[in-house]
Amino acid sequence: MSFDLSNVAIPDSQLAREITEFVRDTETPLLFHHSSRVYYFGALAGQRRGLKFDPELLYAGAMFHDVGLMHTHSSPHERFEVDGANAARDFLKSHGIAQHDIDLVWTAIALHTTPGIPKHMHPVIALVTAGVEMDVLGLAYDKYSDAEREAVVHAHPRTPHFKEDIIQAFYDGIHHKPATTFGNVKTDVLADKDPHFHAGNFCSVIRHSAWRG
Repeated sequence: MSFDLSNVAIPDSQLAREITEFVRDTETPLLFHHSSRVYYFGALAGQRRGLKFDPELLYAGAMFHDVGLMHTHSSPHERFEVDGANAARDFLKSHGIAQHDIDLVWTAIALHTTPGIPKHMHPVIALVTAGVEMDVLGLAYDKYSDAEREAVVHAHPRTPHFKEDIIQAFYDGIHHKPATTFGNVKTDVLADKDPHFHAGNFCSVIRHSAWRG
């Protein structure tokens, strides 16, 4: 049984069209289609949860969230999340978007790799992370129907070896500035004090996710 994505369609607006054009011209096809799936999975999650959100802002957050992995938008010392958030900020500012809305998109992108926090924030912020976690990590995989997943992947296909491809894309985008990857200090404290502590591994979660390929 097929699923109609029209209820969560990409906004039919000049802004959305220009976002699509910018990201398609900036990112690799791998990241462009991943970002597009993030929008759909985020929008579906918002619909399922009964959240009210601006589809244009969600689309902006989803589409720009990995722009910081591209060398054309990668700064020497900022986290890639901040580079992507800054690129979105500059783009939206040039299109006359209100500062409050720009701040929402900026925060959504900046926090999309920080688990446990976005879900408590504004729906745009929460749903960008929800879309990323679904497409990359397979979190909440069972909350989406087979038809929903198939419809999204049909619209924006995953590569045959997406899990390894996305890990490589992350590496390519951040390996030149390893100091920016400093993250959850609590992990370091536990590792220092508890000999039995074993930190979770992002790449292992990807490889063992419910997604095939």
